[in-house]
Amino acid sequence: MNSHRPELADVCRAYQTEFLARWGPVLSSPQRKALRDIRDCRTAALGGCLQQCDECGHQVTLYRSCRNRHCPKCQAAVRAQWLAERDADLLPVEYFHVVFTLPQQIAQLALQNARLIYSILFRAVSETLLTIAADPKHLGAAIGFLAVLHTWGQNLHLHPHIHCVVPGGGISADDSRWIACRKYPKPFFLPVKVLSAFFRKRFLRHLRRAFQDGKLQFHGELKPLAQPEAFEACCEQAGRIHWVVYAKRPFGGPQQVLKYLARYTHRVAISNRRLLSMQNGQVTFQWKNYAAGNETQAMTLGAVEFIRRFLLHVLPSGFVHIRHFGFLANRKRKEKLALCRSLLSAPQRPTQISGDSADGCMEQSPPRCPACQTGRLILIQILTPALCVQMSAPMVADTS
Repeated sequence: MNSHRPELADVCRAYQTEFLARWGPVLSSPQRKALRDIRDCRTAALGGCLQQCDECGHQVTLYRSCRNRHCPKCQAAVRAQWLAERDADLLPVEYFHVVFTLPQQIAQLALQNARLIYSILFRAVSETLLTIAADPKHLGAAIGFLAVLHTWGQNLHLHPHIHCVVPGGGISADDSRWIACRKYPKPFFLPVKVLSAFFRKRFLRHLRRAFQDGKLQFHGELKPLAQPEAFEACCEQAGRIHWVVYAKRPFGGPQQVLKYLARYTHRVAISNRRLLSMQNGQVTFQWKNYAAGNETQAMTLGAVEFIRRFLLHVLPSGFVHIRHFGFLANRKRKEKLALCRSLLSAPQRPTQISGDSADGCMEQSPPRCPACQTGRLILIQILTPALCVQMSAPMVADTS
């Protein structure tokens, strides 16, 4: 393996021509944009700025970030800002983590119907949690939760699933008290088997309705499913198998929730730190093999296949992959959270706003000069892409 660990951008730059020759005709506009943005992120192609030390006069050129939500370099600052805003939403209760996963024969439909399938997935998950939690046989309360869509597995194959972070309790029907989840003999949220059966039923109901309304597309290998008999057979087969709903151990409290959210909310299909090498038309990366006891292994793919798998997880333009439901829904969050805190006798949490920026040219506080280590770098010129190329400025190493 090479001693230099490549980045996703390196793979895109080195093999984009070969990849586009093979897969270009079938790429969507968001996939093309993601490929282009990741390729150009923090290079002269996007322009930048010139900074100069106020002590020694040393000059540094910084290139702009692409800010594409699928770029592994551009998530840290966005995540920090989002987490600071979420801090005010946290309640002083245990939090539960529930994962809903689509079976493979249904997941494949997302290859040609991503926006519709993922929308149905969010809808089925929200209806499942809100309905079962409101049932007096289980919790008997109106809950709230945050849901995050992930579409990938460790090997970059399509694996749509939703992570839900749920406060351990909810508001009674008459808004008079907080109903907490059972804690003894161990913390318990809702029965997984009940959630799984309800989730499967709701998703297939919405999927059949979408087919009847002519909203689904079927091309290539999926074309036979355009026939009503074949589609119904697929749904019936999916209805006979177990749909995975996994409830992880609960978090200890609000701070643990923030640490968890930092790992999950703004994750992309693969991070740069998982890439091991890029050579001879192949890319090697780390992956966790769950079938082998979560053992970390190395996987090698052809570079074109690696890019293809990564782009499977580019979401449709404007699609919201982090959503809030129940008493955390945007339209009533402030009012309902105030009620929750009142019922829990908990103080209000002030909203913290982060000053971080995703663009190295727009730092709030001037960075220290790398040459003299005493002065500060001050912005002296905004550089257009054409000017950056003309100057042939050396690229500053990314440290995010």
